[in-house]
Amino acid sequence: MKPVKFSIIGGAGFRAQYFLRIAEALPETFQVSGIVVRNESKARAMEERWGVTTYRSLKQLLKSESPDFIVVSVSGAAGMEYLFQLAEAGIPALMETPPAPDLEGLELLHDRLTAIGARVQVAEQYHFHPIQEARLALIRSGRLGRITETTVSISHLYHGVSLIRKMLGITFEEVKIRGMRFQSEWVQGPTRQGPPTEDAMIPLQRDLAWLDFGDRLGIYDFTKDQHRSWVRSNHLSVRGERGEIFDSRILIQQESTIPLQMELKRINKGELENQEGYFLQGILCGDQWLYDNPFAPARLYDDEIAIARCLQRMAEYVRGGPEFYSLAEASQDHYLGMLIEKAILTGETVASTRQRWALDRP
Repeated sequence: MKPVKFSIIGGAGFRAQYFLRIAEALPETFQVSGIVVRNESKARAMEERWGVTTYRSLKQLLKSESPDFIVVSVSGAAGMEYLFQLAEAGIPALMETPPAPDLEGLELLHDRLTAIGARVQVAEQYHFHPIQEARLALIRSGRLGRITETTVSISHLYHGVSLIRKMLGITFEEVKIRGMRFQSEWVQGPTRQGPPTEDAMIPLQRDLAWLDFGDRLGIYDFTKDQHRSWVRSNHLSVRGERGEIFDSRILIQQESTIPLQMELKRINKGELENQEGYFLQGILCGDQWLYDNPFAPARLYDDEIAIARCLQRMAEYVRGGPEFYSLAEASQDHYLGMLIEKAILTGETVASTRQRWALDRP
């Protein structure tokens, strides 16, 4: 299959450069067909660093480029207007998270884009991380039985909610949410700007929420910048009728009553005497591959692999394939994330209601 061509709006931003790195590492799969950078000096720097053509507006880009789809990598408020322009032009869009800043914006997006018949997916990458794909493959195998609980301590709000839904097999079911915040102090660690430059103690806020779907329970647990911290660990567990996943440990009681104890084992090439290059090959569980890296031997780290998977699935979608993370899903996760914040701040139990984007979905 020939490489997919995509353009980027907001190409000078932190998130947009993920897509540029991926295209640079996988030129036979992805090609960047121009980027929109409004600032002239930033545009010149992007052209020099990445060897791409920049434009000051979407209108200019569309005069010269014919992408298969466009990545909208700007804030939710600014991104909405770009989505409307692309929908009117009939161009598929891969939108960054969250797709709109608030509930009113989510409703507006749904109404206008549905009326136009827009083709939009959202670049939520967390369920495409190799470890999450391996866990989901084990869940789909049925070896854990029916899944009833998950605890997710990975990332904030809508990212965490997306993993809770995926692990539990939840779509748009209603939920009751309780929450709390615990405050203490911890040592300042890395942030988006980089590693710490001095040893300093800063306030810590740990947010916890219990999402009760009636027959399934999701527990949300996140501390700001936890996913970058050197002294706080991420955690995810899944409990089913026959066993559980606890981070990388698998416990299953078989019908023979013989217990299984296994591990999700990352297999990297290039370690010790191996000379095949350095990359993730996949994740093993016992004698079974639960995850094969589709981008091996490219040297990408897990978050880049996950975003590359979003691009790959978007390419399949625009060629007639299925949705992979729809605007409705993204809206639901952001909506539940906002309810988590409300439950934490008010101390009240908050109940979701079925929103307009979910009315025609199971």
